[in-house]
Amino acid sequence: MADFTKEIERPLGQSVRAPASPPARRLGRAQIVVALAVLTVVGASALIAFDEKPFRRPVVVATPVPQETKPVETAAQTPAAPPESAPQRKKSDGPQIIRVQPTDTGGQAGIVIQDASAVGQNLSVAHLPDKALIEDGEGGPLPIRSADGRRPFDVYARPWSGARGARVAIVIGGLAVSQTGTQSAIAKLPGEVTLAFASQGNSIGRWMQEARRRGHEIVMQLPLEPFDYPNVNPGRSTLTVDASEEENLKNLRWVLSRTTNYTAVMNYMGARFSTDAQAFGPVMAELGKRGIGYLDDGSSARSVAPDLARKDGVPLAVADTAIDGVQERGAILKKLDELEATARAKGYAVGTGSAFNVTVDAVVSWVNEAKKRGVEIVPISAVATDPERK
Repeated sequence: MADFTKEIERPLGQSVRAPASPPARRLGRAQIVVALAVLTVVGASALIAFDEKPFRRPVVVATPVPQETKPVETAAQTPAAPPESAPQRKKSDGPQIIRVQPTDTGGQAGIVIQDASAVGQNLSVAHLPDKALIEDGEGGPLPIRSADGRRPFDVYARPWSGARGARVAIVIGGLAVSQTGTQSAIAKLPGEVTLAFASQGNSIGRWMQEARRRGHEIVMQLPLEPFDYPNVNPGRSTLTVDASEEENLKNLRWVLSRTTNYTAVMNYMGARFSTDAQAFGPVMAELGKRGIGYLDDGSSARSVAPDLARKDGVPLAVADTAIDGVQERGAILKKLDELEATARAKGYAVGTGSAFNVTVDAVVSWVNEAKKRGVEIVPISAVATDPERK
């Protein structure tokens, strides 16, 4: 057959037709939808990548650190003043790198990288003391302010939301006296509940670590002279009105050295001692120097603790009531309801109790219900008045 595209063989009066183009391909509806979905995902990813904070969460990466490397620990949280009277944990401007000191067992340390814009406590290091906040004492490690001014009160505080709603701080004391009772209290109580350790207790360091791993803020109980002492005796190393300043400070330091990672001390008894400014003054000054807070259980209306705390720059919280003066579930729940009413009236309230089974069980039940009513359970540091953060 002749090739009509050749000029010489083309019949007269006929023109060459161009080869037909393949028909245009039309996109189906499903393909268009898929393309739009891909564009949406890409756009959202770009927004998240360039946004500074709203969609970010903590990133924790652990990597081995050579044993010969001497790591330096820093605090993962720093506080800032929130609305009203209670301090709020501060969000720093960027990620922090925390080098964790190897444990006493010789295990490997790790590097933790945390986005400090996220709220929350890093439980992986909460039980480890910050080496910059410790000095060697005769009886063991003593809390101190770090060279850059950080305080144990700030570093070991449990973060909270900073919201303006009703806030209730509950402090359960007497831990480390009964081993089974201590284990039960730590296991059952929500992490928002503050735990107080008796200086006379056993294995305090081990129980402290367990409590901190579970998110609890902790305080140390300081034995102070009651009326009718020594017939009524708080125990070893009690601080008394008639003792010399040196003796009281020696006893204070023994209590402070019983463990680490606590934010404050609270009085154990002390109706007489807490009313004597001359005896109490040097003790409060020592707490201020070391960056430790003070919790007054509120049992003595004549306590000079508030005045001394302001003078010496000591963060102070005063309890509104003891929740288990009557060790019966119904009575304890009633006291907790009164705490809630106080918190709704003035913004916050503080209750103290002991680690009795009935108290622990009542607190667990009440906390679960109170959260549903919009009550925030906060650590004691969240309701302390801090002279350094006016």
